[in-house]
Amino acid sequence: MELTGLNIFYDNISRVNCMPQQTPMKKIIPAFLATLLLTALQAQKTDKKLEHQLKQLVAGFRGDVGIYVLDAKKNKVAAINADSVFPTASIVKIPIMIAVMDKIEKGQLSYHQRLTYTDSLYYNEGDDILASFKDSSSIELSKVMMLMLTTSDNCASLWLQGLAGTGSRINEILDSTGYTQTRVNSRTPGRQGNRAQYGWGQTSPREMVTIMSRIVNGSMLSPQASEKMLRLLGRQYWDEEAISQIPPGVFVADKNGAVDASRSEVMFVNGPHPYTWAIFTKNNQDTSWEYNNEAWVLTRKVSALLWNYYNPGGNWKGAPFEK
Repeated sequence: MELTGLNIFYDNISRVNCMPQQTPMKKIIPAFLATLLLTALQAQKTDKKLEHQLKQLVAGFRGDVGIYVLDAKKNKVAAINADSVFPTASIVKIPIMIAVMDKIEKGQLSYHQRLTYTDSLYYNEGDDILASFKDSSSIELSKVMMLMLTTSDNCASLWLQGLAGTGSRINEILDSTGYTQTRVNSRTPGRQGNRAQYGWGQTSPREMVTIMSRIVNGSMLSPQASEKMLRLLGRQYWDEEAISQIPPGVFVADKNGAVDASRSEVMFVNGPHPYTWAIFTKNNQDTSWEYNNEAWVLTRKVSALLWNYYNPGGNWKGAPFEK
């Protein structure tokens, strides 16, 4: 089978294990993976037509925008500020999920093991479900993961961050797999300055799309772990932004994040022409939490543009961009 773009990168990763055992692997792997990633990305062609349409769409946005679109079928990309660093907000829960799955893969955690919630874990922001649990309540790890990803429950997420080995361990995993811009900042020693600037976590549109793509093609940890993570990401409750522009019969894996001045989303759309994309914003002037928030309106417009671009001639229309 011909390998192109990111597939070259993933194929080369598997060859690392063939290197001589005396090589100082711990020092070589991050740089090696970063070089492979750069080579793979350079091999991809820019879809200039799509990139032009995206630039027209974001013109005039009152804030900073980063977009990255990966068309793996044709090995083409479109990018706007794709390597700039943005706050993750709740999108940081994807790296947390990966680190939890890493522990499950190693037998250090079990997907269906029962956990005991205690008052020391209490964290409430908004309508978090887990924060309403009584002390000593029992719940499966799988359900805590569902709450973190589906409803974006922050109490569940912080609990899982601790179970994963804290932000330090999550960042080690990210670094070992070639990611240099995606990091957990909250409750992570040495990252207080990053937290002050970016909040809970930070990433770039390109890196987050690459992470999502690896989950999709089965190369994040293992094929079995990737499949489980993809199913988890396919159960999104918050579906009124990017997902609202995708027909309901199409499988979508998605995670979004929002704080006052930053609204972002990453998604894989498994339509007739599959694609993965992300939009990140920061320094937004519109910090409202209404449907017509400027960044959410832009997200809907970009999602609609991409769906129609890759699936021309359809009659389906998504939710209104504004109400």
